[in-house]
Amino acid sequence: MTQHTENRIDIPALLARLPLFQELTAEQVAHIAAQAREKRLAKGEMLFQKGDPSRGFYVVVFGQLKLAFPSSTGNEKVVDILGPKQSFGEAVMFMDRPYPVFAEAISDTLLLHVAKDTVFDLLQSDPSFARHMLAGLAMRLHSLVQDVESYSLRSSAQRVIGYLLQHCPNESNGSCEGSIDITLPTSKQIIASRLNLTPETLSRIFHDLAEAKLIAVQGKQITINDLKRLREYDL
Repeated sequence: MTQHTENRIDIPALLARLPLFQELTAEQVAHIAAQAREKRLAKGEMLFQKGDPSRGFYVVVFGQLKLAFPSSTGNEKVVDILGPKQSFGEAVMFMDRPYPVFAEAISDTLLLHVAKDTVFDLLQSDPSFARHMLAGLAMRLHSLVQDVESYSLRSSAQRVIGYLLQHCPNESNGSCEGSIDITLPTSKQIIASRLNLTPETLSRIFHDLAEAKLIAVQGKQITINDLKRLREYDL
């Protein structure tokens, strides 16, 4: 099998699974897919810097990126960690403003870039596309509101527990029980920044959870000993 064949991806199928495009017709998705372009990044490579102009939005095929605010002191603030099947940059594209954050690959990454002209042409020619895009963006806004609420009202320990539970299969419907092994998707420093914590606070919470026999930590490998107890635990 050739390298080209191995790397071939089904772009329409990938786009159709995104929350932003779940309301679109097959024809609309196919039109966008035909205009999408691949972008490969090596670990540590920048996709864009804060202040760069937006020329469209991106979809992660594989790999991971972080979106973060730069700091003159070097202590960046991670806004989000993005993985496969996630999209980003739509809101900035619609507002026609420069990026407020920078994007950096934290592993080798393959992206799809959809130019804003492709989206805007569909918006003008197909009124139903506009309604579907609004529905998708509303779903994204709801998720962001939940994110802000979580960081504003939940304790540091609750944030960490919530983050761990997010990485358990089927946790969204509460069906996870017993023990489970998970792998942290990136470094603890990046995770701490994403959760609005210092690395020291994250390490302390991991230590406290381990002391309570709720988890075991070995590098990026986390064993959750009792999912039910972890959900109910409050440090």
